[in-house]
Amino acid sequence: MAEVKDNGVSTSIRVEIYDQTYHLRGSDPEYVQQLAEYVDTKMRQVASQTATVDSLRLAVLAALNIADELHMIRSKYDNVAVEYNQRTHHLQTALDSALDEVLRDARKVG
Repeated sequence: MAEVKDNGVSTSIRVEIYDQTYHLRGSDPEYVQQLAEYVDTKMRQVASQTATVDSLRLAVLAALNIADELHMIRSKYDNVAVEYNQRTHHLQTALDSALDEVLRDARKVG
């Protein structure tokens, strides 16, 4: 649950992650709360799959899981960007060829 205090510049948000309370600052309290809930969920998933009860170790393992997700998404995004750039180049080349042909035909007629 988030407790919001507006101080004009940023907002103080009270969140709970793995049964610990943290006071965070941010301009979007709902987004900060969503991030905190995501981290809490990841920590609880890791805790259910490991024998450790050390919250620091759980936090590091959860961070590694989140970093892995980020890396996978970036890799997928990079691959899509490369594919779109290749397609764009191919279409640009085809369009340039078609325009050159139209110009050659127009010069022959004119």
